[in-house]
This record gives sequence, C-alpha cells and structure tokens, in this order.
Amino acid sequence: MTTTPLDTAWSLVESGDPGAAMRELRSVARDLPAARVAPLVERLAADGGFDDLVEAARTLVAKPAHPGALYQYGYACVGRGASFLAVPALTEALRAAEAPPRGLLAKVRGRADQRLPIIAELATALEDEERHAEAVTLLRDHDTLLRDWPERYLLAYNTLMAGDATVARTVFDRLPAEAGQWQPAADRLRRSLDRATAVAATAQPGDPDPLHHQALRAWHFTLTGSLLTTLSPYGWDAGMTGRYAFLQDSYALCREGLERLRVILEATGTRPHSVSLLPGRADRALGLAAADLLGLPVQPYRPGTANTVVVAYDLSEVDDELLSRLNGRAPGEVLYEHATCWTEAPGVAADVCGLLGQTILAPWEPLGGEPDERTAEELAADIRSADPTPDPGDGETPADPDEALAAFARAVAPRWLTSPRDRCRSAGPVRSSRFA
Repeated sequence: MTTTPLDTAWSLVESGDPGAAMRELRSVARDLPAARVAPLVERLAADGGFDDLVEAARTLVAKPAHPGALYQYGYACVGRGASFLAVPALTEALRAAEAPPRGLLAKVRGRADQRLPIIAELATALEDEERHAEAVTLLRDHDTLLRDWPERYLLAYNTLMAGDATVARTVFDRLPAEAGQWQPAADRLRRSLDRATAVAATAQPGDPDPLHHQALRAWHFTLTGSLLTTLSPYGWDAGMTGRYAFLQDSYALCREGLERLRVILEATGTRPHSVSLLPGRADRALGLAAADLLGLPVQPYRPGTANTVVVAYDLSEVDDELLSRLNGRAPGEVLYEHATCWTEAPGVAADVCGLLGQTILAPWEPLGGEPDERTAEELAADIRSADPTPDPGDGETPADPDEALAAFARAVAPRWLTSPRDRCRSAGPVRSSRFA
C-alpha cells in the first residue's frame, strides 16, 4: 500500500512530533483540498490547546465546500501562525463565494460583502507566506470591491514587497491621509517608500536599476532603514543572494563587520563619542572590540544617550524589556548588530548590521565542540586580533569593496538614522529558497 505525505504527517503526530508533521503538511497543503487536511489540523490544534482552530477544523469537515466554513478555518489558521494552511482554504472559499448562485439571484451588495473579508484574509495569508506577487494579483483582480483601508493599503504594501517601488508609491499616494487604526502601518510604509526614493536617486546613467531583484543591500535599507555591511560569499545564484543559511561564525567575520561599520561611520560623517555596552557576554565582547577599533571609550548602555554606538551580537538574544528600549533612538545613536536573522527578524531593526543569516553559531559556540567559556574581555581580544580580509567564497558573489559600501552609505545618509527602528517581517523582493 502506498503511503501518502498526509499518512506520514499522521504518523508523525501519533509518534509525538508535531513540528515534523507541520513541515510535512507544508510540502503538500497546496495540492490537497482543505477539508482533507482539516482532521489532522484538528488533532494538532487539540494537542496544542488551540480551541478556535479545533472548532473551525471540525466545522470544515462537516461542511467541506461551504465558503463560511472555509473562511473561518483559514482565519483561524492565520491567527495560529499557519498561513500556509490558510491559503488553499481561503482560495477555495473565494472560489465558492464567486460561483453563480443557485436558486434566487443573490444581491450584488451581499455577494461583494461575502467576498471582501475572504479577499482581505487571503491577501494577508499570502503576505505571511511572502507570496507578495500573488497577493498583488489577487487584489488587482478584485479592485472594484476594495476599500482604501485596509485592502488598497495591502495592495501598496505587497506591491513594494514584490519589488515595484514606483507602482507601490502610486497606489499609496492615492490613499486618503486619514488611516484610522491603520495609521502606524501607513507610516511604516511611507518611510519605506521614502527610502526607496532615496535609493533610486543613487542611479547613474547606464547603471542597472538600484532596486533590482538581487540588490540585497538596497532592499534591506528600503525595508528596514538599516545598512548591511557584508554579503555572504557563498550561494549567490543558489537562492541566497548575499545571505547565509547556516553559518559557523568566526572571529574574522566579527572583525570584518566592525571594520565595515567604521567605513559607514566615516562615509556618513557620523562621529560617535562612545561605545555603549549591552549586558550580554557576546554583546559586551563585540562592544569592547568595537571600542578599541574605533578608538572610543566605553560605557554601559543607558537609554537616551546621544552620539554613541550601541553594539549587539544578535538582537534576538536580547531580553524583551531591553529590546523595547532600543526601539527608540537618541540623537546620533547608532545601533549595530553583527548577526541579523533574516527569517525571524528581531523586534528592532538595527541601524547597521554585519551579516544576514538564518541559523548562526557564534565563534565561541562551535558546532560539535565545547563552548568557549572565556570572559568577554578575552573574546574581544580574539576579535581585535583576527584577520578581517574577506573570504573569497565560491567566486559567484559580486565584488563588494569598501568603496561601494561607502558610496551607498553617503548617498542614502539623509534618510539614515531618521526613522523608528521598524521591524520588517518579510525578506522582501530579493528572493530566497526559504519556502522552496
């Protein structure tokens, strides 16, 4: 008897491995009717204590073609972080809602009202899955039904995330200024569009579009306001485009990132008076090394301190209370993060980041070896003495000399350090193999 992926997922649930079951479901959810997957989702939701999803899945099993049941199930999946399950369900719901009505003709207004929440939720689910171009197509195909807030805002946002800043600006500029509860989202998008305009202005005659589909540094700045110092020298054309997947970090990479931080400070005319140390051992080690290389005194981090460089190794390791304080910015304050996770972005976007990685092991946490328990001061000494010469890699990554980084930083400097440190949950238009 042939074992299907759905059978495998059930076996994984029965063996007590729900995470593996969800990964198996991700590989097949697009190809199966939502009602076929719903019994397994009900079981997973019950085991996790997600009563809303249990009820929605149970209802869908009883009414497998009902648009309302499909919508409620999709809505619950989005709310529980399983948008990959929501997309097929909501697609089915929209198809059912748009089918010619049986019996008495439905009123046009009633049909529009039925479709609109499905369209909005499906766009949100596609956005969560970073399927931004599909969200744009969905919203454009139903343009006559859309409201300004939130659906046309979602159109502008997903258009930007799909890589078309010019059209995104056009759509956004047509929205009314009063956004109500959507004002924070509107403000974030406006800041991104303003940064995109600054990046576009860096183009020289004959140059490619500064926001082309592989312009990782340009898009990272557009979406976060952060300057990326280094690009991964491996896998450029294999879905990484300057990012790392797994990285065993090194003291040399730490030193290289700090040297490139100096390039940015000099290019933008930023002259900090000190380096502010965060309390974590990794943060302190990197901060001490930065202070020595930049020739600056150190002090403990205090919110509101002007003209200082705050140094973090990995902001996802910083506790939530401290992270919330870093969300604000004092005049002249620069937040540097060496290792930025691009698949699960921390709650605060640093002003400068050394590299983008998915899974990163610090130099003092070697894979398969004993952790290095030395003090921050001893680790800092190894960072300072490391060779910052860039790894030549596999030869596929475009050249990225200091002069190129400096030129980009100078060009966008008027838009740097001017906005809140907005988190961006999407990797943006520079595609990756993350969801492959």
